[in-house]
Amino acid sequence: MVESIPFLVSGAIFGLAAGISPGPLLTLVISETLKHNRKAGIAVATAPVLTDVPIVLISLYILAKLSQSHIVLGTISILGALFIGYLAYESIAARGIEMTAKEIGIKSLRRGVITNFLSPHPYLFWVMVGAPTVLKAYEINFSSAFLFILGFYFFLVGSKIAVALMVDKSRAFLKSNAYLYTIRLLGVILLILAILFVRDGLKFFGVL
Repeated sequence: MVESIPFLVSGAIFGLAAGISPGPLLTLVISETLKHNRKAGIAVATAPVLTDVPIVLISLYILAKLSQSHIVLGTISILGALFIGYLAYESIAARGIEMTAKEIGIKSLRRGVITNFLSPHPYLFWVMVGAPTVLKAYEINFSSAFLFILGFYFFLVGSKIAVALMVDKSRAFLKSNAYLYTIRLLGVILLILAILFVRDGLKFFGVL
């Protein structure tokens, strides 16, 4: 069980970073909360649970088929590191979220599901980061893989719900120092994870 903890922690970090960083789905969570109420925002926050199942399964299937090729896995690890680095940059450079009248007009859980399903982020994350990590965890035991996925979605959805609750109480939360510092701290942690992915990629290439 001890060997599964790092995967749970990494899943939680990725989920929390994805959950509170500015993006299309978080904008929908906020706009629905502002226009209707926190229940509407919470409903939109659950969209990843509905849309990501096929993305996760397809990504795992593809990576499992390619798992014997160290060149492919090394390339994916390096690309994953670049993607994580990009997410880290976005988090560190975040200045808060500005809601416009047009954004506040966005509505419906269906729009949230469509937005998340068509967004490139879930696909990029699961192909370059999530699926390789799950397969690596599965080599240790099933619990490690399960805990990574559980930690990711618990904190992804949970953090968006927390944002909806905070916004329901005060719009100022979106520009607060606590929110900004949390995002930037997660950005620094993501940079560290990006370095670890580079290390894994170099190992696959036989450099380390």
